[in-house]
Amino acid sequence: MKPITAVIDSVNISSSKMESYFFNNENYSIETVKSIGVFEPDRWVQEFKKSLTRNIVEAKILHTSTGLMLPIKRHSRSQNMQVIEFAGLHGYTEKSTLLSELLSDLMELIKHEYIVRLDVAIDFKGKIPNKVIKKLCEDREPFRFWNTTYYKSKSEKKQNNRLNIKTYSKSNKEKLGEEINRLEFVFLRDYLKKLQVKDIEKSFKKMEKTIKRFSGLEVQISFL
Repeated sequence: MKPITAVIDSVNISSSKMESYFFNNENYSIETVKSIGVFEPDRWVQEFKKSLTRNIVEAKILHTSTGLMLPIKRHSRSQNMQVIEFAGLHGYTEKSTLLSELLSDLMELIKHEYIVRLDVAIDFKGKIPNKVIKKLCEDREPFRFWNTTYYKSKSEKKQNNRLNIKTYSKSNKEKLGEEINRLEFVFLRDYLKKLQVKDIEKSFKKMEKTIKRFSGLEVQISFL
């Protein structure tokens, strides 16, 4: 049977010099939201629909000439590193296309930086097959929060630094005309183990095996 296509929907990249990639370039500007003497949490909520958590010690917004706005953050656990989030690379809007083009343009510049999060998405027209949900529930317990169902092992708390699995309606999230539901595997720092951007495709086989283990699905991961 031909493998199902899975796509990289989000990538978080960590660097000690992330801002420098955008200096002296008229296509970019950076807005400070949280730093020494600056605290505008409402701006963060306005742009990203999320609150600034306590572990974020510095927050900035990268503005691009195409109208994109990307979060750049420093966390308390690693204050010398900035993390930029490319979230929504494979949605159903023009923003996803622009975001993919931006990341593609930056790949050569940031090839030696580290990936600290990779979201792999599998979309289904209509409902996610019952056999997939049943497989997910063999090792994990589902719980629903807002419009998303998370699948957690008994040993996990609400958050972990290795793997999260969740499902949600992509149709509702992006107000699409047809029913599309998404199964998403979120691979985190402890799973990725100092994965550099240039080596991203080397991680695909390992992730494909993990996806099969928990969902039963044979997938082939596609990137950009």
